[in-house]
Amino acid sequence: MNSILQLLTDNLDIIYLLVFTVFLGFEIISSIPTVLHTPLMSGSNAISGVVLIGAILLIRQTDPADYLTLSLAFLGIILGTINLVGGFAVTHRMLEMFNKKKK
Repeated sequence: MNSILQLLTDNLDIIYLLVFTVFLGFEIISSIPTVLHTPLMSGSNAISGVVLIGAILLIRQTDPADYLTLSLAFLGIILGTINLVGGFAVTHRMLEMFNKKKK
């Protein structure tokens, strides 16, 4: 328990920055018009791709005995893949709405 508290106090600036970016991101996303959601989805897919590449690089460079880092990298790969595939599926469905209907 003391090690967790020590970790939190050592990284307090990063925690404040994370909380601030979550609130800022929520405010920015909620004020965006509906027309711009498709381009933003594509940008989000690109970010998920970067996260996925980073997790793959992390899992390759980690010591095999470091189970915490390996677990977090594996979780990053799984969640990044789900987000990437789901984002592309949603973007594809949204772009189909702009196509003309076939008769």
